[in-house]
Amino acid sequence: MGQPQAKAGTLAPAMAHFLKVSRSYWPGLFRCYSVPDLPRTNNDLEQFFGAYRYHERRATGRTVASPAGVLRGAVRLVACAATRLRPFTSEELAPDSVSAWQELRQALETRRQPRTQRWRCRRDPAPYLVQLEAKLLQLSLPP
Repeated sequence: MGQPQAKAGTLAPAMAHFLKVSRSYWPGLFRCYSVPDLPRTNNDLEQFFGAYRYHERRATGRTVASPAGVLRGAVRLVACAATRLRPFTSEELAPDSVSAWQELRQALETRRQPRTQRWRCRRDPAPYLVQLEAKLLQLSLPP
């Protein structure tokens, strides 16, 4: 862009401004152009996530997004993207390392715990609030 600036005529100041601003961009900002098959625009990303939501709704019968998309989204979205490229065999899906698989399961369980804790108040609010108040008093009173 900088080489034909002399030939730009009346657009030369605009081109100079563009070059000045674009030099300040972070080097990895436009990574989508150096990585093949990475969505280039917000519309491409919306189509990707929309396809996931569509298939999730068809598989579950739910009309709204599944809460599993939040809890296990990191796994489900990668699986959705990968299966678009090619089908996988059961041997390929088996974990290489049992410890890595267990770490992943633990991370997913850690994300699930707060959601299950919220249901306790809805099921039986009185004991939940008593327990919560006891914890609060235990933290605020000296030993």
